[in-house]
Amino acid sequence: MDYTIEVIVVPVTDIDRAKEFYADRCGFPVDLDTEVAPGIRIVQLTPPGSRCSLALSQGMPSSPSQSDMEPGALRAVQICVTDITAAHADLTGRGVDVSPVQHVGPNGWEEGRGETWNSFAFFDDPDGNGWVLQEVPAPLSQR
Repeated sequence: MDYTIEVIVVPVTDIDRAKEFYADRCGFPVDLDTEVAPGIRIVQLTPPGSRCSLALSQGMPSSPSQSDMEPGALRAVQICVTDITAAHADLTGRGVDVSPVQHVGPNGWEEGRGETWNSFAFFDDPDGNGWVLQEVPAPLSQR
């Protein structure tokens, strides 16, 4: 039995503003933008090379096993990249406010790249949902 994480629901206040941020500013292709029932809209985007998509919704009722997350409540979901310098440059070039590249050192967070698995950058979407870029040594298919 394989368990795969394939969709992360991102709580947002304005689905069009969030779609613009993730599609136009972050460069995540839009897989789906549809009204699944009257007043219920879903936008799904997938970061390039990812096996996991982001789902934005409007008017979606809570499922029986979950409560609604407030916009901005999603924190520290990691997006792995093989070149954090290039990913940082791409996002900042698109107008995303990304922190400097940092690593964990003897005194806590320090600027600059670290050793393998220890280089990070951070950014928020317009609602305050927080994302972490982490540099990994190779694409997932090669690890």
